[in-house]
Amino acid sequence: MIRGVRGAITVLENNEGEIVAATQKLAQEVIRENGIDPKSVASVFISVTEDVTAGFPAKALRQIDGWSLVPVMCMQEIPVPGSLSKCIRIMFHVNTDARQEDIKHIYLEGAKVLRPDLLK
Repeated sequence: MIRGVRGAITVLENNEGEIVAATQKLAQEVIRENGIDPKSVASVFISVTEDVTAGFPAKALRQIDGWSLVPVMCMQEIPVPGSLSKCIRIMFHVNTDARQEDIKHIYLEGAKVLRPDLLK
């Protein structure tokens, strides 16, 4: 079965180094907390708010050993007025036998406000 594993993080500045570093921090936490093997991943979607434009966050996954062949797509979030700014969201599509309630979705930095019900 394919399950979605979500996460989000915010950046302070719109620069490539911070975008890649934050995305890598988020991805590694999602991977570690859920025991994700890249061979079990169908694809990864990464979205950014309209104020995150200085670099491709997908570059972060390419820098993690074993993840270079996983299909990754970046896109822009819907610019809803009043929504969280400078936010990077990630969705792993993972082949797993894990139950929905056993999936650990990860929200870091300013993105913790998106899903306070899921915080540890």
